Amino acid sequence: MTPEFRLKDISSLADVRNFDKVESEVVGVEGGKVIVVRVNDEVHALNSRCTHYGAPLKLGVVSPDARITCAWHGACFNVSTGDVEDAPAPSPLNRFDVYEKDGAVYIRAEPAAIKVGHRDPDVKCAIAGPEKVVVIGGGSGTFGVVQALRELKFKGSITVISLEPNLPLDRTKLSKALIQDPKKIELRPEEWYKAASIDMVSDEVSSVDIGTKTVTTKSKKSYPYTKLVLATGGIPHHLPLPGFQDLGDIFLLRFVTDSRAIMAAVGEKNKKVVIVGSSFIGMEVGTALSRGNDVTIIDPSKAPLERVLGEEVGKIFQKNLEKSGVKFKMSATVDKATPSPSDPSNVGAVHLKDGTVLPADLVVLGVGVRPATDFLKDNPAISLERDGSLKTDESFAVSGLGGDVFAIGDIATYPYHGPGSDHQEGTYVRIEHWDVAQNAGRRVAHTIVRSLAPSQSPKPKSFIPIFWSALGVQLRYCGNTAGGWDSLLLKGEPENVKFTAYYCKGQTVVAVVTVSMDPIMAKSAVLMQRGDMPSKKEIEDGVDVLAVGWSKNK
Repeated sequence: MTPEFRLKDISSLADVRNFDKVESEVVGVEGGKVIVVRVNDEVHALNSRCTHYGAPLKLGVVSPDARITCAWHGACFNVSTGDVEDAPAPSPLNRFDVYEKDGAVYIRAEPAAIKVGHRDPDVKCAIAGPEKVVVIGGGSGTFGVVQALRELKFKGSITVISLEPNLPLDRTKLSKALIQDPKKIELRPEEWYKAASIDMVSDEVSSVDIGTKTVTTKSKKSYPYTKLVLATGGIPHHLPLPGFQDLGDIFLLRFVTDSRAIMAAVGEKNKKVVIVGSSFIGMEVGTALSRGNDVTIIDPSKAPLERVLGEEVGKIFQKNLEKSGVKFKMSATVDKATPSPSDPSNVGAVHLKDGTVLPADLVVLGVGVRPATDFLKDNPAISLERDGSLKTDESFAVSGLGGDVFAIGDIATYPYHGPGSDHQEGTYVRIEHWDVAQNAGRRVAHTIVRSLAPSQSPKPKSFIPIFWSALGVQLRYCGNTAGGWDSLLLKGEPENVKFTAYYCKGQTVVAVVTVSMDPIMAKSAVLMQRGDMPSKKEIEDGVDVLAVGWSKNK
């Protein structure tokens, strides 16, 4: 019989109100904690921390559809089952029976389930049936597809073909910490894919034959499919300027091998590092390398991250990083790179068009990416958008290909239905967020399973784009400004880098950025998803997002 344990911090379930959550120690389990949640008058007990980065779920947001959303990065769990409903959580939570007895509250649980803090998704599979899913790519979107397929009991074969020099990993940590060992950031180990009967192929796709439903690789191997998922991600831009094409110690950052090369060039530190581009990649790398090195970030914009966050908010992050010693050359244009006097094969300086010369022991480029769809350019059955992406429907099925080919992640232009968009048709966007790719992958898995057994798979809920960044402080972002924004409401203490920024289009809040204001971002994302987000005027008038209630029947 499953043992029972008393909860130390709750004497009565009546003390837990609707949409509230209470964290409690488990008496008799050293270090063990659970969270007790009440939704629609039903009480649930679950592991207390998010399975992504371990955020305490007591800080999260509980909504009427029986979901709890993590305050840090938007991972979402079903409180009735513990199942993952939104990325980036890799594993579900354990759910425990909870009840009152003898004037106290108890749960039934195995001690290990409490201590471990999660349960492994059930992905073991013996292949059966004719269905063959082929996934091209090895990033976040791919992980979302393959895990969700097996969680949904898909029994067909799954083959992943990837150029990545490693298994799918947490790529967000590359720019934030320049991790050099892929084992430390793999989303799952090799044994997991084997247990799930997922074939991981290291190869490059050369062509896709839509008519015969066959993928061919450069090694001349062919892979038939019934469903094809394109998840090839982005290719970092080079600078087409003198010196940047032929000098050494000029780096892009996409793979672990790039992290290793950068850190090898840094060596024992005390290096002059020039970052070209104040993108999130550029800013994160600059932040990571600022400890022990002389870092300068160059960008033609007036402020870092201006394209996404605007000048006012961008300058807040600039000032914060300047306190850590990072230098900025804004409104500056790069002219060329020149060799080092001591080693003409490597870079020695970056020259700006205004004549400024910045000595450089190494240079890192953070000037954006383009969709990795070169292998599809001459395919007569596929039409690429002007930027090289693939247009899809809201289920990420590629337009005009009969619903058997999907595109996710950096290569997908899809209809967004969030605030500021065309709510009927959707506003087509291409979003380069790691979290969006994984959620899109999960949605594709649901679509594939529904196509095979419509009654056995629930239709996935829409998701609001979320991303995060480490810029000396933790930035959290939800929403999207593809449709534009015309005003900014800045609340809190921006001078102390503790604030919430509301990006508005007319009276509609289309995006929210927070620093040290949890769980406002998570609450805003849920409000946006449900159509409950307060208006610009309401926020101007002092409405507290955290106090906003839930509308009915949504």
